[in-house]
Amino acid sequence: MLKKILPLAVIAIAVITASYLLQRPATAAPRDANKSKGAAMSSNYHKPADAELKKNLTPLQYEVTQHEGTEPPFRNEYWDNHKEGIYVDVVSGEPLFSSLDKFESGTGWPSFTRPLEPKNVVTKTDHKLFLPRTEVRSAHADSHLGHVFDDGPAPTGLRYCMNSASLRFIPVDKLEAEGYGQYLHLFQKVKK
Repeated sequence: MLKKILPLAVIAIAVITASYLLQRPATAAPRDANKSKGAAMSSNYHKPADAELKKNLTPLQYEVTQHEGTEPPFRNEYWDNHKEGIYVDVVSGEPLFSSLDKFESGTGWPSFTRPLEPKNVVTKTDHKLFLPRTEVRSAHADSHLGHVFDDGPAPTGLRYCMNSASLRFIPVDKLEAEGYGQYLHLFQKVKK
């Protein structure tokens, strides 16, 4: 019996590890990304009580944001989203990323070259997979968002590889109504 179970367990562990490592390229994250820069943006963004989080978030959103979980690649809400708008923390609503900085990374997770509001994003070193990586968290709610790597395109060379479960997308046509009107100018086309 053990001879049948042991190979299956090894295969299962290998598949889970490989899926998780897809977020981790061969190169290491930038050294200076470990330090957050500046204080968080002054606002009303905050982390609700745990009971409220469990009530308002899906089980996957709760697992990812509160317990550093990772959703499956290519089977998440925003990996292939090409609409214009911004991405906010699903927990606090703090603005995090813009569709203008989103790119196709081929990883199956939404990827960005930079944060929309750098002061709303903090980083720390994560050693969970035996290799150091740079974890990305929201500044106000301390939500786990994903990781940042130094294999992204210009202009930053960074790839913020995020979990869709940590984000809420707000399309351009709803920015004003949802209280994010200050970002509308980013999406206005130059009129000739």
